[in-house]
Amino acid sequence: MKTPWWFLHKTPLAFLLLPIAFVYYIASRAVFTWRKMFAYKSRRKVICIGGLLAGGVGKTPIVRTLANYFDAPVVMRGYKRTAKTSNIGDEAAMLMADGIAVHVGHRKSNVMLLDRQKDETGPILMDDGLQNPLIKKDISVLVFNEMIGFGNGFLLPAGPLREPKRMAKKADAIIVIKNAKKKKSFKLPAGVPVFYAENKNISPYDKKTRVFAFAGIGYPKKFFKALDGMVGHRSFGDHYQYTDKDIAELKKIAAHKKAKLVTTEKDWVRLPADVRDDIKYVKLETVIDPKFFDWLKEKLNANTKKES
Repeated sequence: MKTPWWFLHKTPLAFLLLPIAFVYYIASRAVFTWRKMFAYKSRRKVICIGGLLAGGVGKTPIVRTLANYFDAPVVMRGYKRTAKTSNIGDEAAMLMADGIAVHVGHRKSNVMLLDRQKDETGPILMDDGLQNPLIKKDISVLVFNEMIGFGNGFLLPAGPLREPKRMAKKADAIIVIKNAKKKKSFKLPAGVPVFYAENKNISPYDKKTRVFAFAGIGYPKKFFKALDGMVGHRSFGDHYQYTDKDIAELKKIAAHKKAKLVTTEKDWVRLPADVRDDIKYVKLETVIDPKFFDWLKEKLNANTKKES
């Protein structure tokens, strides 16, 4: 599904959906409170990288950076698992391609499984899951993108928020991905450490090469605006599963525009295997402020001392 157009703006439709958003939130909090009674506490530290917004704001590249830094396993739901992504989901496939140990499926079961590895003592990373109460988190980190901020500030389905904005103050830290175009209404709560990160898009082509871009991610505009030499683009629904017909049509458009096809890394793993050699992806590297790692190590050590 494509990200609803009203998620970023306070439109009449968004206001009409507010009553439904209120009911949705009350129901979700009731379920959250009930499930929290069965929360599991891991002997290993659990670092959760999550967000308040539905849709992609850039969590997975942050997880990849931290997983490589700690040489840590990742637990994740594995959204939209299909045969094209080896039944693990595009985000998991992307992380595994980087040599990261990824455990897909029921997060609580996977954390319990990792907990039984007595010879392992390092942290476990959870990709998303701040709204999952079945696992106690030692450290919770929220991720935002400056261009998106809180969206229109409304809860689902009136807006992109899974929880009210005030819940941001419950995070242990916040990572904000910098963007040249910052949303004016984006103001973070005081008292929570804020660190900044920067995305670097590494294109397989030089700046003079004409490219036609396509993407099926939460907020494709972020990707399109970062490209050089783009002569056109097409967006699909988040986690879209590409068909042979889609690829044939994209190739036809690119040929007409005398351009090369290019997509995101997450989209590339969802392409049919026989066309991956013909279509290249833009590698996304996320550089996080080194002060964040200093803070994180200090936080982990402080938590360990409290328990000893």
